[in-house]
Amino acid sequence: MKILCISDHIDPLVYTSSIKERFGDVDFVISAGDLPLDYLDFIVSSLNKPLLFVFGNHDLKDFALYKGRALPSAPVHLFEESDPLPTTGAIHIGSRTCVENGILVAGLGGSMRYRPGENQYTDFQMYLEIIKLIPRLLFNRLFRGRYLDILVTHASPKGIHDKEDKCHWGFKSFLWFMRVFKPKYLIHGHIHLYDLSEVRVTRYEETQVINAYSHFVINTNEDEEEAPAASLL
Repeated sequence: MKILCISDHIDPLVYTSSIKERFGDVDFVISAGDLPLDYLDFIVSSLNKPLLFVFGNHDLKDFALYKGRALPSAPVHLFEESDPLPTTGAIHIGSRTCVENGILVAGLGGSMRYRPGENQYTDFQMYLEIIKLIPRLLFNRLFRGRYLDILVTHASPKGIHDKEDKCHWGFKSFLWFMRVFKPKYLIHGHIHLYDLSEVRVTRYEETQVINAYSHFVINTNEDEEEAPAASLL
């Protein structure tokens, strides 16, 4: 399985006519937020691959449309709430779950609340967003043998890749999520990387935490390098 992960920065290596030559072999794409929908639509149209995304704290022009969308009520769609809206080919997974190519994915968008505005949360409010996912996670565990493979967030977990300013604080609730539901990956954005020496992959218990800033490719078919362990209480 090969997954292209993107966030926060329109990457010229992605936003190019040669995108298919570079990334045509990926199975699907994940966006961890703060990217315009027309950029996501370009990727979907060019690669003809599914793209799952969450909103960040800046890319909110169409956030209300997605957040206010009524979920399908037909039983066949009970656990398939993530159908694409007509405005883009990308699939919104904020506070939702889906199955893509046999991979169990869930999304939690937004950032730590640092001023009045949309898609910002206190840690307690993020716990409430997590609660919305629990019924499906239990369903996954019962019928698929595991809770989740990938959690997509915009913000990072507390103490992992986050910054000192409140806007870029990580969520303690994500640490709890990883301890309890044990996803293989947590893919986040929000933290810009300006130095190639900055850490972008860290292991926390059984989860690889990956900063998807600009772009990052996960290849589960290759042996993974051991990521530095997060030392957290």
